Amino acid sequence: MARLYIVSTPIGNLADMTHRALEVLGSVTRVYAEDTRRTAILFRRYDLRTPLASAHEHNEAGRAEEIVAQLEAGADVALVSDAGTPLLSDPGARIVQCVLAAGHDVVPVPGASALLAALVGAGLPAEPFTWLGFPPRQAGARRELAARVAALDHTAVLYEAPGRLGRLLEELAEACGAERPAAVARELTKLHETFRRGTLGELAAYYSGPPPRGEIVVVVGPPAAAPPEPAVRRAEAEALARELLDAGSRPSSVARELARRLELRRNAAYEIVLAVTGKDGG
Repeated sequence: MARLYIVSTPIGNLADMTHRALEVLGSVTRVYAEDTRRTAILFRRYDLRTPLASAHEHNEAGRAEEIVAQLEAGADVALVSDAGTPLLSDPGARIVQCVLAAGHDVVPVPGASALLAALVGAGLPAEPFTWLGFPPRQAGARRELAARVAALDHTAVLYEAPGRLGRLLEELAEACGAERPAAVARELTKLHETFRRGTLGELAAYYSGPPPRGEIVVVVGPPAAAPPEPAVRRAEAEALARELLDAGSRPSSVARELARRLELRRNAAYEIVLAVTGKDGG
């Protein structure tokens, strides 16, 4: 049965091409590329002669039907994006869905990925992480995205255009707090590859001027863990919780009062109330 190969290509440094990717691209009947002009540069570097055809967001529906027809005729084909792994903020999802619906195999050929390169080089916790792609351009949707990042207790990874990087960092600093750790990766695998690490506030200030050049990946780390409550304060909190519970207050009200009087985190206060009710038999 014919196959559609999803082939990862270098994100900058052409030496990152894998042997398997070269073998596949040289053996299929046709390669569908997001931009045939950019892919042609890669083909010239490795003397690949396979015919190229375009497959981008404006013709993806038609290309999906064409690719399925070629697979039905027994021809293997491949799909590549401009750089990195197809379908990650690149076209191709509709093609894959149509091919699978037609009963053909889709075979990934792994390779370079700006997402993974930035994640492992950022110096922030790499697992778990949430991949968020490119932020939307609309102000309301961007605020929602920033709030989503702020609510995460693990690392988030985003792409952003150079001209909007400063704005994104300001929005994230406002939503997540200026002290949230983060990193900006630029021009990964290329001559001027740069990682700038710090807090969201520091990075927002650094990129507040003229926009940088090149491809950008933003990695936002999780918030710092709150320090554990001291044992003395814990004893004080438990005593106050018992007093309020004995006076007839509801556990939720007791938790709010503990948080207010002792300046505890809300979830820590509620955990103390649950512990007291458990010790005292509910």
